[in-house]
Amino acid sequence: MNKKLSHLDESGNAQMVDVSAKPPVPRQAEARGCIRLQPQTLALIQSNQIAKGNVLATALVAGIMAAKRTSELIPLCHLLPISHCEVRFEIPATSDRINIFATARITAQTGVEMEALTAVSVAALTIYDMCKAVDSGMEIMEIRLASKTKGTLL
Repeated sequence: MNKKLSHLDESGNAQMVDVSAKPPVPRQAEARGCIRLQPQTLALIQSNQIAKGNVLATALVAGIMAAKRTSELIPLCHLLPISHCEVRFEIPATSDRINIFATARITAQTGVEMEALTAVSVAALTIYDMCKAVDSGMEIMEIRLASKTKGTLL
């Protein structure tokens, strides 16, 4: 792979990519990750017995808020007017993790991958923060971009 890194200028210094010549098009990104935890912790979450409150409702809002503020967290990201962000959770039958999914949509000159990834990351961190008093062994894992699309096929 011999691609030029667009976030570096000719001298190797960091720069924001200039997307002003690109036309705005519909874009979507989906990210996923998980937080592994003890089955007892998951039971407390599901029965709304975590002292800090409703864990999944709080993590959902935190993920969406984080997606909207990604450019404040990642220095070279563009400020994007996100048109849609969804965060959802899935608990597998193993009862040892919470899978986290985020979808972000926009019509813009640049992609929305960082926003979807940030939503998953902050949702996982929120779950961790709210449950750390009862489960110090939690692990945030496998955060990755699942897909991205561009154009009218959304």
